[in-house]
Amino acid sequence: MGYISVSGTGCAARTLGLALSATLLLGAAEPGAVELDVAGLRSAKGVVQVCLTRDPVNFPGCTDDKFAVKRKVPATQTRLSFGDLPTGAYAAALIHDENANNRLDTMLGIPREGFGFSRNPVIAFGPPKFAAARFTVAAGETIQRIQMKYLL
Repeated sequence: MGYISVSGTGCAARTLGLALSATLLLGAAEPGAVELDVAGLRSAKGVVQVCLTRDPVNFPGCTDDKFAVKRKVPATQTRLSFGDLPTGAYAAALIHDENANNRLDTMLGIPREGFGFSRNPVIAFGPPKFAAARFTVAAGETIQRIQMKYLL
């Protein structure tokens, strides 16, 4: 009833090979870029520490995330650009380290310095989950406006 001739098998193999080659060539996604526009810094003192990550487990600290993109910039710099990023889901966490001591200072567990997250999620008790701060980086440029928050 049904059979594949020898010439049919070769043709099918060539077609499959061409399809795989086209998939590999077209599937190589163009890298994306992210611009973070930071608003609401209460002073120009210190630095802003930024962590851009794709890892929900290590968000927002980024301590064990070897693929996280971390930056420390003067608090006077309110636009940060990240280029050549693989496309996908990301989240950003920022700290306004006003005294530049490389940590978020707290009083009784309440942050004394500013913080912010991509998508500006509502903050209740503790930092947001990755899903609340997640945004998609596609080919081209993605802009996130981050409003800094101060509790004390």
